[in-house]
Amino acid sequence: MPEYILELRGISKLFPGVRALDDVDFQLRAGEIHALMGENGAGKSTLIKIIPGVHQPDSGEFFPDGKKVSFASPRDASAEGVAVIISMSHLIRRRGVVNEATERSAAKELAKRG
Repeated sequence: MPEYILELRGISKLFPGVRALDDVDFQLRAGEIHALMGENGAGKSTLIKIIPGVHQPDSGEFFPDGKKVSFASPRDASAEGVAVIISMSHLIRRRGVVNEATERSAAKELAKRG
């Protein structure tokens, strides 16, 4: 089994007049939960959209389960078992407060469901 279940190396993405991502590396091990945070325009959404093939990186490499891939579309990614679940904390809110333990529990439950 590879060290990372998801690894991005040197990901860069340019849009007209904007460098959205510049040589970004990201690694995820089994059981880890990560949050991407930053100002508007920092590239969070762009990075997430590269994972399932919504956007294509201009440079860099993508390794789910240690296998180098390039997805032309979300359909291609889905066929390989790769998808992105956007924050669904509204489904687990209780009295307007979501704590870390609740988020972790919900994420683990979603992961079990595949």
